[in-house]
Amino acid sequence: MLFEAAPDSVIGRACASGRDPRLSRWIPAVMLVWTFWIFATPLFYADDRAWLLPTLASFPVFLWLYVRAYYRSVAEIHWNAYGIAALGFILTPVNAGGQGYVVYACAFLAFTGRTPRVAARHMLALLALYALECGWLGTHWIYVASSVLIGFAIGLMNVMFRRNQQQNAELRLSHEEVRRLAAMAERERIGRDLHDLLGHTLSLVALKSELAGKLFERDPAAARQEVREVERVARDALAQVRRAVTGIRAACLAAELASARLLLESADVRLDYRDEEIALPAEVETCLALVLREAITNAHRHADARSVEVTVARDGGAVAMRIRDDGRGGIDAKGNGLCGMAERLSVLGGSLLIGSPPGRGTTLDVRVPLPAPASESAQPRPAPRAAGAAPQAAH
Repeated sequence: MLFEAAPDSVIGRACASGRDPRLSRWIPAVMLVWTFWIFATPLFYADDRAWLLPTLASFPVFLWLYVRAYYRSVAEIHWNAYGIAALGFILTPVNAGGQGYVVYACAFLAFTGRTPRVAARHMLALLALYALECGWLGTHWIYVASSVLIGFAIGLMNVMFRRNQQQNAELRLSHEEVRRLAAMAERERIGRDLHDLLGHTLSLVALKSELAGKLFERDPAAARQEVREVERVARDALAQVRRAVTGIRAACLAAELASARLLLESADVRLDYRDEEIALPAEVETCLALVLREAITNAHRHADARSVEVTVARDGGAVAMRIRDDGRGGIDAKGNGLCGMAERLSVLGGSLLIGSPPGRGTTLDVRVPLPAPASESAQPRPAPRAAGAAPQAAH
């Protein structure tokens, strides 16, 4: 379809660069405002209406080429740009406002060629040909100079826009590479930790179990001592594994914060983070990390903020996370992924409070209850074991 943007079109790339897709799709309509001068220019000097019919006939062709230039692949954009330029060359002898078509052509030529320098050469060549035509028609040099300067200035603006798109694409690739390297480093760390923790311990358990089996009939007392040693080593290994897993879980939120800092700094947004040392269960850690990711993405894409503040702290028997930005506020609680956040938190018995007055930023207050410490469930109680308490090994 004509208005379905190709992934590598001007509109497609603008959407992929992180801009609001709805805003990007309004750009072609807004830029048409400058076609006013194509019709208004001859009103200031023409004594008759001979220009009107050719101008009206050219305008539908221009619109068709204009939409294709925005929505089709950039590999085809030069044909659309040259087609618009041809309209300007044909119309100028009867309507000086035809230079508006040439300016639009320069704007699209900014996206042609392998490099911005090649695009600039295309624009200069087109403007030189147009200046020759205007000279042949006897157009005053001031008018010719203004047309050339305006066309080249607008083309250069789009060249800068194109370079920004390329830099944003490179930055996204660098973010993905950082995430990939972080995940690889985390896997290597987990592997080393497990090897260091369990390699020696399991070897010792196997050796002592074998020794206990040999002593079982010959020296039962020594066999029982070896079994007790195996139990002690196993309990010590279990405690070490729990401490290691706590560190692995904590890295999830830390990695998400590092990724958030990279994303926000690329948009010149400052991130302030304050936290307490809290050992979080895996499901709570994962939930907070996912909520943080969604909130940071919303702040980056929609809030137009200059700073974001994240605070994680213990609040009684729960962990509280606050994410605050100084953006435009006024967000819809039913949109921007907030419903998904609330549903994810509700599974763990958590809550999400949203404060977003228009023009005064957005504050998300997240609270997730923590399970009872394992030490509490270790006390003999007639009541059933509390949820989340660690089971005790039978003696």
